[in-house]
Amino acid sequence: MDKLIIEGGVRLKGEVTVSGAKNSALPILAATLLTDAPCEIKGVPNLRDTNSMFKILRALGKVVEFEKGKVSITAGKNTNYIAEYKLVSTMRASFCVLGPLLGKLKKAKVSLPGGCVIGVRPVDLHLKGMRALGADISIDSGYVIAKTKKLRGAYIYLGGVYGSSVLATDNVMMAAVLASGKTVIESAACEPEVVDLAEFLIKMGAKIKGHGTPTIEVEGVKHLQGATHTVISDRIEAGTLILASLITGGDVLIKNVQGKHLGALIDKLNEAGAHLLRTDGALRVKGRSQLKAVNITTLPYPGFPTDMQAQMMSLMTIADGISVITEKIYPDRFMHVAELNRMGAHIQREGPHAIVEGIKSLSGAPVMASDLRASASLVLAGLAAKGKTSISRIYHLERGYEFIQEKLTNLGAKVWREKE
Repeated sequence: MDKLIIEGGVRLKGEVTVSGAKNSALPILAATLLTDAPCEIKGVPNLRDTNSMFKILRALGKVVEFEKGKVSITAGKNTNYIAEYKLVSTMRASFCVLGPLLGKLKKAKVSLPGGCVIGVRPVDLHLKGMRALGADISIDSGYVIAKTKKLRGAYIYLGGVYGSSVLATDNVMMAAVLASGKTVIESAACEPEVVDLAEFLIKMGAKIKGHGTPTIEVEGVKHLQGATHTVISDRIEAGTLILASLITGGDVLIKNVQGKHLGALIDKLNEAGAHLLRTDGALRVKGRSQLKAVNITTLPYPGFPTDMQAQMMSLMTIADGISVITEKIYPDRFMHVAELNRMGAHIQREGPHAIVEGIKSLSGAPVMASDLRASASLVLAGLAAKGKTSISRIYHLERGYEFIQEKLTNLGAKVWREKE
């Protein structure tokens, strides 16, 4: 197992290109289960999570070939409807194979994905949606067993305790495209990744309206065809790279950025006094000597993304003033607080709030990543800190950031790996 070593204090400079969106690629790959025809997905990042999805698709009978961001998927000889625990347990998003399996094969047996360190994320909304479409659902020995003679369109309210659910919206939408009649999903997630999935399904022949709004309408069709699609760029990677430039006082041109997907983040950075220059498909980020502290509350899209909360906290540790960061999506998503405090940060947690008192500089220290976005926050802190930072458990980072070490090195960062 490797750890990441960062020698901080280097201003990042140069150009970097954002990879395709992991959270688009995963459900789009799952959606290929809805057809026996060939599909080609471009812009797929080479990550632990995408490779896990390839394994799941192969186990379900697909032939998957991956080369330089392009995935070709065709039907194999043996079709399977069981997604086993040893595969699903490695990645929560793999649960989204439930919808397409149920829609195409009328049966599915998918392992429950369980919780994770950022808090328990139940699948009740997924099961509620499947039951509304006419599926018989039971849970046995840690597996969700779903079957139906025929899925039928329905009105489904998918609002949860903390708002809409991206993965549940994806799952129900995929099941509904082959159901008979019309399905209306209320309180649907509006994230760009949901829109991207819907656009892929439409290319396959699905009839979908309203994606990108809280009300999605799906008119069922009898079958879907193959399609070619390029996934959108990863807005969370883009946001992380923006903060990397700011936290180091750098000057970085970030390419393949869809600025319209980053509205809430850019608004907060403007409030903090950051200098951001938008160009066609790119964003130039010039760091300033001192940014102002700002308050942040995470909300479903188009609000401030929970997946940028940890990284923004790292930036606020050296901002001028006191910021209050409120987590309304996953109230327990603060595992990075203790690690940032090890680096000299002044952060106090009170329930779903973190109070961050800005200091002049962080100090390098040995820290441990607890989840994907927490690991990114520690990388940002390490880039800004005085001295050397050692980050253990970087396999979390590899789940969601393609070639991140190489990208940072090309911008001048002193980053390398060592064996634990």
